[in-house]
Amino acid sequence: MKIAYVTTFDLENPKSWPRRHLGLYGAGAKIIQTLKEEEVEITAIGPVKLKGNPITRLKWQFYRNVCKKNFYGKVDPQAAKYRAWRIQSQLSLSEADILLCPENSIPLANVKSDKPLVLWTDTTLGSLIDFYPYLSNLCKETRDNLLAMERQVLENCSLVVLTSQWAAQKAHELYDISPSKIKIIPRGSNHTHSFTDIDIKTAIQERPIRPCKLLFVGVDWKRKGGSKAVDIAQELNRKGIATELHIVGCNPPTSVPDFVKTYGFINRATDEGKAKISALFKSSHFLIFPTKADTFGIVLSEAASYGVPALASEVGGISSVVKADITGKTFPIDSSPAAYCEFIQKYMMDSGRYQALAHSTFAYYKQHISWAAVGKEARAAFEALLH
Repeated sequence: MKIAYVTTFDLENPKSWPRRHLGLYGAGAKIIQTLKEEEVEITAIGPVKLKGNPITRLKWQFYRNVCKKNFYGKVDPQAAKYRAWRIQSQLSLSEADILLCPENSIPLANVKSDKPLVLWTDTTLGSLIDFYPYLSNLCKETRDNLLAMERQVLENCSLVVLTSQWAAQKAHELYDISPSKIKIIPRGSNHTHSFTDIDIKTAIQERPIRPCKLLFVGVDWKRKGGSKAVDIAQELNRKGIATELHIVGCNPPTSVPDFVKTYGFINRATDEGKAKISALFKSSHFLIFPTKADTFGIVLSEAASYGVPALASEVGGISSVVKADITGKTFPIDSSPAAYCEFIQKYMMDSGRYQALAHSTFAYYKQHISWAAVGKEARAAFEALLH
């Protein structure tokens, strides 16, 4: 099987990826690696730049300054025409059986081909309207363009791979897309490590019962719920459970207590960065992810790959990864820090119970959300399109 793989980013240069897109682009690179391991031949198309033009830039200024609304030029119909032409030109020169995009619907807008088109994304863009900040307070023109563009792309696709039941339900509600066209396949960890089952078992056993080590990972402090993570750690300490909170990806905007350890952005593209983030995951008891808006959360898969249970907000598709008392627990978005603390306390007071949870987290990862499991499921879904 041969797949043409279209991206807007440079697969060969991770150092060029902006921090806000590390999860998305990292997953895109992992998908290629996974498919190659499944003996799929890949032809890369890209990076296909999503550049605007003078008209879209003028519209952006008008809507922002005059209408106080957001204009998203990437879904402008004129911008899509050049991208589609470039993709189709390269596709015609390849021997690919399938065209696959691992980002969102934008690169596939206006693309026409006699080969099956496949979109593999965490959710539709339409479901992010007024959910993610960058797609909030949109002008009517952008909203209409986005929904029309995405509807066309989904109709043209032979298969739409989404990462959660939540995303599938949203796609059906917004676009009445047939459930038979949707396949739910999660995404594995972006963090490459070669630890064996014994390595993970040893890491779990070596986690001391005190202090309780919580790990928070995110580049967007506000959206990811950084302040709430601090409050949770503070409440645990107040209850007499010695706790440290380790923060990776960003720096808190205000001063924090001594029990909070900050590392800022860690560059995983370097050996030093990989080793540092790996050590933090291996030694942590829980990942704290009280996010306000997320569709899947690659970091949840990353934590599970180390046998680290996750405590997360019940938003978006997170419940597809975080299973109660198997890989952690989800909490209503308005839950108090005390609710998180009650769960943590229950496990930190019983080392055997905690280790059982950590082991079940890793077992679930291997069986359901590792790239090895994902690759086999994806290959089977793609092969079905050709028969």
